[in-house]
Amino acid sequence: MPCEEKSEIPFPATQPSNLKKQWIPKYVKISLCLLSASLLFALYKGPEFYIPSSLWTSEQKAHFVLNHFPLIDGHNDFPTFIRENYDNKLADRDLHHATGHTDIQRLRSGHVGGQFWSGFVECPSLAPDSFLAWNRSGEHEAVQQTLQQLDIIKRMIDKYPQDFSLTTKSNQVKYNFLRKRISGMIGIEGLHQIAGSPSILRRYYEMGVRYATLAHNCDNVFADAAVGGKQVNGGLSEAGRALVREMNRLGMMADLSHVTPEVMHQALDISLAPAFFSHSSAKAIHNHPRNVPDDVLSRVKDTDGVVMVNFYPNFISPTPRNTTLETVVEHIQHIAKVTGSYRHIGLGADYDGIELVPKGLEDVSKYPALFTRLADLGLSINDLINIAGGNVLRVWKATEQASHEIHEPLLEWEDELGK
Repeated sequence: MPCEEKSEIPFPATQPSNLKKQWIPKYVKISLCLLSASLLFALYKGPEFYIPSSLWTSEQKAHFVLNHFPLIDGHNDFPTFIRENYDNKLADRDLHHATGHTDIQRLRSGHVGGQFWSGFVECPSLAPDSFLAWNRSGEHEAVQQTLQQLDIIKRMIDKYPQDFSLTTKSNQVKYNFLRKRISGMIGIEGLHQIAGSPSILRRYYEMGVRYATLAHNCDNVFADAAVGGKQVNGGLSEAGRALVREMNRLGMMADLSHVTPEVMHQALDISLAPAFFSHSSAKAIHNHPRNVPDDVLSRVKDTDGVVMVNFYPNFISPTPRNTTLETVVEHIQHIAKVTGSYRHIGLGADYDGIELVPKGLEDVSKYPALFTRLADLGLSINDLINIAGGNVLRVWKATEQASHEIHEPLLEWEDELGK
């Protein structure tokens, strides 16, 4: 029949059985090749593509999380390292390799997906007679130095566009991660850096600053410091309360690291955004004033906030030189116990701002070891994702949303000129 002559069906019923025998080995070979290719692809992409997650090792869980979700650290003083060691000159410096805790090569090895760079400058000295008689020239010098540090962060990011991307919105982080760029966010560390002027804070925001620590190791006219101050405000001053609300209006996170418990509570009483600690740990584990008391941790849960755990041995251990990765894990576990979950924990190592580091967490390349250990303890993939960056991104997004929802005429707080 004509239709039979034109047939291209490989195994028509009328074909002799020996033709089937010729075709079957070809199909078997093709199937085996496809299967082999699929297995090779899975092996190349990682264990999560061919082994059920319930059978993953702790190292495989850490590998999956850090390769598929951005790890964001809340505080790194590499810009200060550049100032102190390179005099803020980048032209002849290769930041792929540096002698401190941070460089591009080790950021890549540590799977860092986002970093809050600190535009830190030292506190100015007080006038000898009174806290209220601030050394205004010292404050103005702090503003000048802050601008220099914001500039060095921007120039560092611009010099390495294949590695860094200046990031000012929470929704940019995952996009940058997919492009294999490390998101570069900016924080300032103490309101002495605005010299009593909300207009300067607003200009910092326009320059990319997305959090401001309310005080560093000195009191200022807005807030009391946990270490190094006289705590003359009794927590937040009236100006400090107004400034927290101004930060809410801007969409800038009010960082409660470095401040007294009174400041923490008073800021949480009035803030419209979740609690945010860029680099602090648990006071119940080590009774240091830089750490967060349990009653404040409970409020972190209530506001759906985040505490980004600090690695500095002097802050987290009574025996700093014996501090290890396990000490950091102990702080993480305690915060989870008090808050009821791992939803309120991040990492704020303080690399390049500390002279001593825990054994096992010597530099920015060591984050995978921490996540492997957390997986050893039974943390779920979702818990690990949240600690890596999910929690801080949620808080940052909520801070942005709070800014958008301020509909009442909360006017910009204006400077008091001549004061």
